[in-house]
Amino acid sequence: MDLAFTPEEQKFREDIRAWVRENLPQDIAHKVHNALHLTRDDMQRWAKILGKKGWLGYGWPKQFGGPGWSAVQKHLFEEEAALAGAPRIVPFGPVMVAPVIMAFGSPEQQQRFLPGIASGEVWWSQGYSEPGSGSDLASLKTRAERKGDKYIVNGQKTWTTLAQYGEWIFCLVRTSTEGKPQTGISFLLIDMKSPGVTVRPITMLDGSQEVNEVFFDNVEVPAANLIGEENKGWTYAKHLLSHERTNIADVNRAKRELERLKRIAKAEGVYGDQRFRDEIAKLEVDVVALEMLVLRVLSAEKSGKNPLDIAALLKIKGSEIQQRYSELMMLAAGPYAVPFIQEAMEAGYQGDYVGAAHVAPLAATYFNMRKTTIYGGSNEVQRNIVSQTVLG
Repeated sequence: MDLAFTPEEQKFREDIRAWVRENLPQDIAHKVHNALHLTRDDMQRWAKILGKKGWLGYGWPKQFGGPGWSAVQKHLFEEEAALAGAPRIVPFGPVMVAPVIMAFGSPEQQQRFLPGIASGEVWWSQGYSEPGSGSDLASLKTRAERKGDKYIVNGQKTWTTLAQYGEWIFCLVRTSTEGKPQTGISFLLIDMKSPGVTVRPITMLDGSQEVNEVFFDNVEVPAANLIGEENKGWTYAKHLLSHERTNIADVNRAKRELERLKRIAKAEGVYGDQRFRDEIAKLEVDVVALEMLVLRVLSAEKSGKNPLDIAALLKIKGSEIQQRYSELMMLAAGPYAVPFIQEAMEAGYQGDYVGAAHVAPLAATYFNMRKTTIYGGSNEVQRNIVSQTVLG
């Protein structure tokens, strides 16, 4: 196993770094480095810049308009973009549904949907979780009934991230109740402007409305929007979830936020405290260990071996690290991190405290990170998967 980057890969990193430095809007980078609220325009602006370069679908093969990068090149791109302060690419279009359309969609579906995803013009959402069907996704109840050349969809999705901006949504829907629950699920693409689709924001602990409920009331969906075969949606969903093994660890954001933690600790005068420095050091060791685990996966892919199937372990460690750095930021700022008024911050108010500019968003980050050990399959479920893999 060789974890060292080749001279060619180092040159690739330098080229990516230079391009991102030149093209990333600095107002967006400032918001990312300081954990300030990103608007739809901020995220869409960066997506379109990448789309124009042909890099929004940076994981796509050349035959579908992507750059055809190797696993290592994709990792280097993600790392340089994160360290520069680029927003995370909203994954639902380019990272999630696009690979499913490439693998299982018809040529007509590929020609219809992929260009809008690649350019960043069309905003996609993910319709998976439902009330009572989160980690146990196979129990979902949203129903799609075939009538002629249409499906009639009724039901509800919840925790739908950024659905308030969504133009299209890919959904798992139940098309059969016979046999095992997994065998009656289909993968359907739905225009969110269709009559009967209602989006209701959920206000979170940090005051934001990042997630939503989505209701379907007799929504008519053309049968041509069914991906692959009816009742095979569970297979396509597993392909989607396994497509990005390393992205779920989010190690590149962890490296950037580790540096932010150090800046906050220095500004608050606690960086010289040995016990606090110990906590930062332990976190940094875990971030490096997580990165080594990601690089092992990439090394296996580069050498043509079967990559390590450790998505569950990456998710556990990555999400726990995100919670730890947000907790340490709060600890560094002490009581000054507690107040949080979304409307005041958005109006530009930073308070009387001299350090408020860097501590004001900390409560929002802390609250938001409480979800990381739950979404994408709760860590309890992930530990069961790891134990079954190890113990059989």
